[in-house]
This record gives sequence, C-alpha cells and structure tokens, in this order.
Amino acid sequence: MFNSVQLSNSITFDSITFLQVRIQTQRRFTGVWQCIHTTWKTEGVNGFYRGMSMPVTTVSISSSVVFGVYRNVLQCLHQLRSTSTGLDFLPAKLDFFLSGLSGGVAQVSVMAPADIVKVRMQCQMVHQGLDAQQPKYRGPMHCLLTIAREEGFLGLYKGAGALALRDGPSFATYFTIYHVICEQLSPPENTQPEWNVVLLAGGLSGMCGWCIGTPMDVIKSRLQVDGMGKRRYTGFFHCIAQSIRTEGPGVLFKGLGLNCIRAFPVNMSVFAMYEVVVRLLRPKT
Repeated sequence: MFNSVQLSNSITFDSITFLQVRIQTQRRFTGVWQCIHTTWKTEGVNGFYRGMSMPVTTVSISSSVVFGVYRNVLQCLHQLRSTSTGLDFLPAKLDFFLSGLSGGVAQVSVMAPADIVKVRMQCQMVHQGLDAQQPKYRGPMHCLLTIAREEGFLGLYKGAGALALRDGPSFATYFTIYHVICEQLSPPENTQPEWNVVLLAGGLSGMCGWCIGTPMDVIKSRLQVDGMGKRRYTGFFHCIAQSIRTEGPGVLFKGLGLNCIRAFPVNMSVFAMYEVVVRLLRPKT
C-alpha cells in the first residue's frame, strides 16, 4: 500500500524530474519554460517521460530500504538510550537525524544504477542531436547493459558518492523536520499527530530536504551525464569547482524550484500513507 503511493507519485511527477535533470546538466536551457517549449517542440509529449520505466520499477525497493532502515535504526537508538539510562525516553531529535541519514545512504546501493539510467536516457537526445539516426541507448535495459559493458560494473555507480552526499543529509533533514513540526503543532496530550499536521509537516519536510540535497543533485547529474560524450570532469571535486567557476555559485541550486514544487504534494501523500501503515501495525495498548 505504501509502495503503491510511491509508485503513483513517481509516474505523476516524472515529467518534473525530467525538466530538473535537463536544466541541471544542459547549459542550453536557460529556464523552465524554455526547457518545456524546446522539449515539446522537438520531442513531443513522450519526451517528458523519457527514462521513466527504470525508476518506476525500483522506487518501491528504494523506498522500502529508506523507511525500513530508518525505522530499524531509530528503534535501535531508542533501545540503546533506554538500556543505558534505565528509563523509557522518547526518541531525541538526534535519533531522527541519524536514522534518516542511515536510510538515505543505504538506498544508494539500490538507487544509483536506476538513477544513472534515468539521467542518461533523459539527456541522450540533447547530447546526440535530434537528427541522430540511431540513439545510443534503445531502452532502459539496453542502457544499463551498455554502461556495464563500456564502463564496467562500477560505471553503474558513477555519481554514487554525490548521491550519498545528497540523500544522507537530505533524508536526515527530511525526517527530523517532519517530527519537529508534528511535535510543535500537536497538543501535549496527543500521542499521534492529526492528519492536517501530517500533511503540512510532510510537505514542508520534503521541501527542506531538497533545499539541502539540490547542490549534490546537480553534481550527481553532471557526473552521470559526463560519460555520454567527451569527458568534462575528472572527478567529484573537479566537477564542483568547474561548475562554480563557469556558471557561478547559483549553479548548485539549479532545479531547486522544480524540486520544491514536486516535493510538497509528493511528501504530503508519502507521510500520510506512512502514518496509516504505522498506525495499522502499531500494537494496541
């Protein structure tokens, strides 16, 4: 049930992800509307959903890893704190932060190959040109196998360091902000937040998470696209330095507006379903 919400969100908002990737990696796109107009004119409506199938097939797994690791680490930290003091404390803000950090980093092992396939599929028309007789990647699986054959198995994890630096701090912020907002807006006698609080906290935590994660998202996307043609970056730090030198510090926040527009409704529904599942599975007292 929870994974079906993630799946529907992925399908619904994939066109926004497409725009975000192109704006972050292609200097020819100067803004959102210019990117939309150019894509619509040259590739049609199907262009906005290029590379969607791979993330759709893996979103349930990656979401399960994130929330599963988060809940288990949170429970372990709670037990350690209770055992050491002999008292049953509520989880501290640091517990939420560390649990979210662990979940975000853990999902990289699952998400990195799907993410590089998505980015390569979404950008190959721009790199090769619309008049290219034969696209390099004929589909997501062909893209996956081609990367593995030409760049080795580790090629599937290109940009994984930046992805971990994006998702670790991003999910740490995400879960911490969610619980802080729920705690602040819920009366002391309530053991669980009301639904309007859940929706607001979920939306705002998603936006805050992307504010933290967008700089590394830009670097991750650029490193992943770099293998499609002539290499521009020698590594992670060179990519950061070169991007800032040529385009200014603002380049690290390219696509932030699109990320926030997508984040609010997506994470409202994610946390609403998360609370439904937690409340159904929580033992009756």
